[in-house]
Amino acid sequence: MSKWLKPFVLLNIVILFVSLNNGQTTFAANSEIRVPGSAANVTKENTYPNPTQDLPELQPGGLAKQLLDSSNVKIENPNLIRMFNESSVSKAPFAVGYNAKIFLGVWPLNYESNETTINWQYKKINTNFLDNRGEKTYKRMKYYQNTQQIIRGGLTAKVRDSDDVINLMMHDASEKTTLPLAYQTVVGAGTKNERVYNVPPKQLGYLYAYAPAVNEKGKVTFGEVYLILKGNKRSLQVKNVVSQGVGAWIPVQDYVSFGYLASPQPR
Repeated sequence: MSKWLKPFVLLNIVILFVSLNNGQTTFAANSEIRVPGSAANVTKENTYPNPTQDLPELQPGGLAKQLLDSSNVKIENPNLIRMFNESSVSKAPFAVGYNAKIFLGVWPLNYESNETTINWQYKKINTNFLDNRGEKTYKRMKYYQNTQQIIRGGLTAKVRDSDDVINLMMHDASEKTTLPLAYQTVVGAGTKNERVYNVPPKQLGYLYAYAPAVNEKGKVTFGEVYLILKGNKRSLQVKNVVSQGVGAWIPVQDYVSFGYLASPQPR
């Protein structure tokens, strides 16, 4: 292959690589995570130390387990489970004939995922540029983050108890993708990556950096939760159950996706 044909072939391969799937990956049930070759984990190189966003994995205690097992609707909300764990109801020796129905509020109870998609080009966070038009040899180019960037996610539409809802969604998306997800993540100025991109002679090199995010879609179930006390028996009853479609963008923490382009003209 001639030395002039190589840059042309390289350029076409790069353009194809950048545009393929528009940077998106869709997950089927029980599928394994596939990080594309264009993405890199920059946890060690990131100049901003992002805190780990660990979601609570609450184990229901004795009373909580009894109440959850008695519910007519599945309950997965960790805040509601925590409230049950911190509660106690003593048995009374003379509770025969005692009846009570206590309203605990309207809660998001569980979330069911319909689709999980990763957009590896969710937000453009950086551009590196190298002008090699006046040279006769290839020049090397690497990623360098010019300014600090904050990447935020959130629900795509208003919904009640939004913090509880996005917690349920993020827990489901984290299990499905096995990626580190967070409400927001930061890529610090001066963050680097050692991948080399060769800019051909008589070309301009552009290296774009993107922050990825998970697009989670599904439905959340709400209901009025009641504590039923009948004698010494304790149970839950959920009434006026409704389901609502929800969507959210959840940033992937400490990952950067790259797109490289060589061009004879400024872009």
